[in-house]
Amino acid sequence: MGILLWPIFMPAHADWTVNMAPGATAVSHAVFDLHMTIFWVCAVIGVLVFGAMFWSMLVHRRSIGQKAAHFHESTTVEVLWTVVPFIILVVMAIPATKTLIEIYDPSESEVDIQITGYQWKWHYKYLGQDVEFFSNLATPHDQINNRAPKGEHYLLEVDEPLVVPVGAKVRFLITAADVIHSWWVPALAVKKDAIPGFVNEAWTRIEEPGIFRGQCTELCGKDHGFMPVVVEAKSKEDFAAWLAERKEAAAAERELTSKEWTMEELMARGEKAYNATCVACHQAGGEGLPPMFPALKGSPIATGPAEPHIAIVVNGKPGTSMAAFGKQLSEVDIAAIITYERNAWGNKVGDMVTPKDVLAFKQAQE
Repeated sequence: MGILLWPIFMPAHADWTVNMAPGATAVSHAVFDLHMTIFWVCAVIGVLVFGAMFWSMLVHRRSIGQKAAHFHESTTVEVLWTVVPFIILVVMAIPATKTLIEIYDPSESEVDIQITGYQWKWHYKYLGQDVEFFSNLATPHDQINNRAPKGEHYLLEVDEPLVVPVGAKVRFLITAADVIHSWWVPALAVKKDAIPGFVNEAWTRIEEPGIFRGQCTELCGKDHGFMPVVVEAKSKEDFAAWLAERKEAAAAERELTSKEWTMEELMARGEKAYNATCVACHQAGGEGLPPMFPALKGSPIATGPAEPHIAIVVNGKPGTSMAAFGKQLSEVDIAAIITYERNAWGNKVGDMVTPKDVLAFKQAQE
């Protein structure tokens, strides 16, 4: 029956492999080579041990008249089964130690990036460059909710990838703002826990331009599976151009705080920012996931006075899953999200919260 059904289920069979991938860096190649070396050492040991075992059982079996020998405390045997494994372990330890020393040496880096894990996104800050941004899941919610076909990189695509230069030693300083996360990119052979209050170091030097994908590998909450990592390696020239563009964009973003915004502009930006930041908990229609994630549609917060609404978005709500977005988002995005929440899904409060209002609220708290 299984053989007859096999052609039916073959199209649904997922791609899989039984081995590691070589990766895209010298360290990942070293890890792969070490893995294969140890694998073949273990394979040879297995063949020798099981070969000797089966040969002994076959040649010295009782059915052909063999009788068991009686001996104990053989000095030769005891020396052999102590010395031989010791030699094997030393042989395996030499390349392993060399690889580990290289993995744990982040010195002489050319680019330093601070990586901070949030529920459920990554924040990247290029130290000394005045460039920082959040990286959010970009997979459409229609795919997640099975209303559209899954894309090629389902749950492994982001709106803002981490961009690094090819050929440069990049040091990562990894931490977290809320719970424990873990930043993992298999092709780079980098996997480090992001722990609140601690900073872990890792590094990479990518050899060729390309895009490399990974995930958070620590169970960090209900959307743990929606926290991908995407690293894009560019040539040094392209990276320099990208960095210059990001610096200009950051300066322009700061200037937007003083701009006179219209309701239409805030609503358009607010919908985009809401779908990137808030939709996972409060849902696209604002209905939430009660009781853990309350509805915003028709809620006292979204339809009441503006200041409490600003306060809960900026400061969060202790004891709940509502995070503080005051440091995560710009004044413009916070104002746009609040304006959108107060005038979407039939709320129609009619008022408008501007970036100046958010900035004034923050300054009043200082």
